[in-house]
Amino acid sequence: MSATPHVLIIGAGLAGLACARRLVQSGITCTVLEASDGIGGRVRTDHVEGFQLDRGFQVFLSGYPEARKTLDYAELDLRPFHPGALIRHAGRFHLMSDPFRRPQDMVRTLISPIGSFADKLRMWRMRRDVLHHHLCSKMRDPARPTRDVLQAYHFSDAMMARFFYPFLSSVFLEPALRTPCWVFELVWEAFCRGGTALPRDGMSAIAQHLAAPLPAGTIKLKQAVQRIQGSKLVLESGEQLPGDVVVIATDDVTAARLRGEHATSSSARGATTLYFDAPAAPQRGPWLILNGESQGLVRTLCVLSEAAPSYAPAGRALISVTATEQLEAHDDFPEAVRLSLQSWFGSQVDEWRHLRTDHIHRALPPLDALPPGNRTTSPRVAAGLYLCGDYRESGTLDGALLSGRKAAEALLSDYALS
Repeated sequence: MSATPHVLIIGAGLAGLACARRLVQSGITCTVLEASDGIGGRVRTDHVEGFQLDRGFQVFLSGYPEARKTLDYAELDLRPFHPGALIRHAGRFHLMSDPFRRPQDMVRTLISPIGSFADKLRMWRMRRDVLHHHLCSKMRDPARPTRDVLQAYHFSDAMMARFFYPFLSSVFLEPALRTPCWVFELVWEAFCRGGTALPRDGMSAIAQHLAAPLPAGTIKLKQAVQRIQGSKLVLESGEQLPGDVVVIATDDVTAARLRGEHATSSSARGATTLYFDAPAAPQRGPWLILNGESQGLVRTLCVLSEAAPSYAPAGRALISVTATEQLEAHDDFPEAVRLSLQSWFGSQVDEWRHLRTDHIHRALPPLDALPPGNRTTSPRVAAGLYLCGDYRESGTLDGALLSGRKAAEALLSDYALS
């Protein structure tokens, strides 16, 4: 095949935008159809009373390999967090920092009760193995769950309960740590190689950055696709759009529906995030704060404006709280969360004002929708039909970017346009 095709991309999330960007770079005309009123998929930011509220708590890992190739970090103006975390345990906050990037925290990290001195040495060994891509090879099975990896390094029960379970359950949005080893290796390497940050203009700036090179009119919003008929799309409005190639860049459930199939994966990984406006930061410095006490309504807390002041109006602080339970369990969930934090910060929480609660049902794709053992399959599923999305790779932001590029490059190869 050599004729230049017109490509229809369903979905303007990060995978669809990355696919469109790569195609446009090669001179291919494409149209991106998005059912909602904005681009970015789950990676979106709303402006509320002068605050920037991402849809659910999100951070950007600058060490992701595909992101480093694709995105201009200077243009995103990334605002970093400190490497590590503050952990609430036994009524106090204890430091767990990365001494390779914050050597000034080494002594406090070594003497903290969050694990033993031997645990800190095990952390160093695991970091070394991750950076040399030896983690999964040591496990001899890239599909082994993350909890098995940590047990293989012989971390103590205290280290698991006070650090790994609260931290990784907030990263992977599943408390049992069933996430496969190969995904853990990718994410932990990103933590070790780069920083955790927020774009100055919110997480939606990533989607805007990807869309910026696309010709005007490429993206069409509020255009929900009802079904696919060959290379033609039928919209819910009844309009029919002809094309030569279709790329489905949606979540796994929508992709299955558009292909006339039933999604067989289990429920997706959800998250509940509450945003509070406060007159001052309860904890200074751009730290992620973990609940290491194995009880309570709070999983993590972060003062976003300490990392990125643009997230809050001058003189105010924006606090993000990720909950351990769903809001349906309480009559007034925001008030219950705020009151539970009095034991952390005292009476100052009485001045916090609830801005919004985000319950994201599909914050991450189901684990069983991910490729088994890092053996990703071809994005080409039929003649003129391609799939991309984070679930096609690692279920991460980086996976979305990688999947979109792979779909574009498979298409370019098929049409001898690469």
